[in-house]
Amino acid sequence: MTFRIGEKVVYPNQGVGTIENITTRPSGVQFERFYLLRLSYSTMTVMVPFSHVEEVGLRRVTRNGEIGRILLFLSNNGCRFCSDWKGRFKENSEKMRGGSLFEIAEVLKTLLILQRDKPLSFREKKMLDRARQMLISELSISRAMRPQEASDLLQRSLTKASLTLPPPL
Repeated sequence: MTFRIGEKVVYPNQGVGTIENITTRPSGVQFERFYLLRLSYSTMTVMVPFSHVEEVGLRRVTRNGEIGRILLFLSNNGCRFCSDWKGRFKENSEKMRGGSLFEIAEVLKTLLILQRDKPLSFREKKMLDRARQMLISELSISRAMRPQEASDLLQRSLTKASLTLPPPL
């Protein structure tokens, strides 16, 4: 998969970023090409070697049609999850690292359902906040809207399942 300078992409577990530059650097005996990616949420920059794009999971922003499917999932009642804290945290961490927006939505919904019954651990609160931020940022890019509008759209979907989007940490 190749990207162009200026293109918005998703870096798994970090969120949406912009390809700022494509550079070539020495890597041992050979030269390697890199994408220089500036992440929107943290203003951090990341260099991703062309040869590791798929391994890292760098991908294009989710299309609008897929966003509709995700919003429908969030608006429906029910969600399967592991009741054991360790198993649930491991499963959710893997979903966050995988980078699929649908899996990130599953993490968000699971943690919101759990939060209704009991307080989340600090680590789960941070994961919930991260999933919230990643969904809002990608939704806003995909649908060409401001982050607050994306947050409102997300909340409207969650309200149908009697869930409430928490404020950022």
